[in-house]
Amino acid sequence: MSPDPSTVLTLQGVSVVKDGRTILHPLDLTLAERRIGIIGRNGSGKSTLARLFNGIETPSTGTVRLGDRSERRALRRAVGFVFQNPDNQIVYPIVEEDLAFGLKNLKLPADEIRTRIDAVLDRFGLADLRARLTHQLSGGEKQMIALAGVLVMRPATVVLDEPATLLDLWNRNRLMQLITGLEEQVIMVSHDLEMLAGFDRVLLVEAGRIAADGPPAAVIARYRAGAAC
Repeated sequence: MSPDPSTVLTLQGVSVVKDGRTILHPLDLTLAERRIGIIGRNGSGKSTLARLFNGIETPSTGTVRLGDRSERRALRRAVGFVFQNPDNQIVYPIVEEDLAFGLKNLKLPADEIRTRIDAVLDRFGLADLRARLTHQLSGGEKQMIALAGVLVMRPATVVLDEPATLLDLWNRNRLMQLITGLEEQVIMVSHDLEMLAGFDRVLLVEAGRIAADGPPAAVIARYRAGAAC
């Protein structure tokens, strides 16, 4: 099924320069596939690229568009972002309060807020965490709640920046099962190449440029070959 043109991310002539140093060289991208991975060495610019998608990072040149819209507010509304460390994302002491935070900013009715929270907790089998103190959650539980906090906003796209880095193998596998089952478009930065093997497309970022772009097997093979040199 072809993607809705209004939810396709497009980067046109986008670059990022900080303190006179080029983090990302000018690039053009259209991100329409359902599952897109981003790989590269530390410092390559891959996380900066990911943060452009929902307006966390502002381009120095060029435009990031969602369909025909380039407003930062439109990006934030339609593109959710899950950080590597969920402690950077969870702000309220009770799980239910944290999930309600963004919904209250939308000024939704209380019944709608409860309905959305019920739905996302049931979807992930996390209903038993509803009244838990967030600081008492395990690392895996925190990452699931961080993802739930994004999905409760009903974005078209979910961007994840190294979501499995702090997880043990069991929670890593559980997270991957949840990601695999998402209806939303997923764009994921990861050093865990196995997590990206079943994706539709992978981008390899090297020194602020897209060095390879295509099917996972070919792009991952190129990355591994470079790492072996």
